[in-house]
Amino acid sequence: MGKYLCVLFSSICLITTSVAQIPLSNNLDSIMPVRGFCIAAPQPNDLEEFISFIDKDLAPRKVNTLILRVDYNYMYESHPELRDSIALSKRDVSRLAKVCKKNNIRIIPQVNLLGHQSWANRIGNLLKHYPEFDETPLVKMPEKYVWPNADGLYCKSYCPLHPDVHRVVFAIVDEICDAFDADAFHAGMDEVFYIGEKQCPRCSGRDKAELFAGEVRTIRDHLALKGRKLWIWGDRLIDGKTTGIGEWEGSFNSTWRAVDMIPKDVMICDWHYERPDQTPVYFAMKGLNVVTCPWRVPENAILQAQDMVKFRKHSTPEMKKRFMGMVQTVWSGTGEFLDSFYGRRTEENKNNPANCFKALYGEIQKLTEKE
Repeated sequence: MGKYLCVLFSSICLITTSVAQIPLSNNLDSIMPVRGFCIAAPQPNDLEEFISFIDKDLAPRKVNTLILRVDYNYMYESHPELRDSIALSKRDVSRLAKVCKKNNIRIIPQVNLLGHQSWANRIGNLLKHYPEFDETPLVKMPEKYVWPNADGLYCKSYCPLHPDVHRVVFAIVDEICDAFDADAFHAGMDEVFYIGEKQCPRCSGRDKAELFAGEVRTIRDHLALKGRKLWIWGDRLIDGKTTGIGEWEGSFNSTWRAVDMIPKDVMICDWHYERPDQTPVYFAMKGLNVVTCPWRVPENAILQAQDMVKFRKHSTPEMKKRFMGMVQTVWSGTGEFLDSFYGRRTEENKNNPANCFKALYGEIQKLTEKE
């Protein structure tokens, strides 16, 4: 009898120990489902250190989503003319995908669609090789870029109604998603100042909100053919005048009305960098999933993380599930960010992406422990 009691006691101890090692609930996923990081895809010479950064710094912070702004930093086979002169190979991308998969990080490639087809005084690769796609061909690139300017030029856009534009851009979208084995794609679509221009023979006189929403739907529907989801920046869907948010983080050209016209399964990346505006509530009330995206101000990132937790905690079940989490954004090159992050670069101001990233993920850890 004693022998059987001893075996029974040992079994109970084993079961108890095993249960104790299993968390009763995944508190972190409940508090902050999306814990993201967005940065330019590394140049080939930064690849090794960036892979190490994923392993040693993103994974331990429980980052589970990596948005890589690839654009033309890839050796596309479908349209090799669009490649940057120095670009990641298929093997390079496979290595990035492998380290993310190992660390349970969802990788989402980005190629800027619609807007951001130029920068400063340089035309981007798409319009350089396909000038017929330009929404404003009469607006010439200046030798020296200044803002504001007479043309209202910030970045050029492609014409969403050009009959051939999607044949080209969808080929590279499919290729980069396949290369990363990605189940989602980020189309950018921020800061679109040129849309529905009167000089355009196809877009002239059309409703700018309908044009913007139509492009979102077109991209979303194409991705859905392969079971992929669409992510976009949210600024064009905010009324910049009524809210006072302005023409950068909001729209002054009426595209904001598109918020009621786009599919509800599009993920909105709601960025506010100088002030922690609480527009995630607006997007959630429109039935859209939303993540908040800080950049360089640590105090704002901390407040935004606290807000996201409050939104989830004090909302109806219908609204709660739409507040998806946080994505730290970095708008420098990968090498520059890593120099700052590892202290090899002297920062003049405490407000910088490396400090913001550290503060954000420190706060997420605190919020998880508190809950």
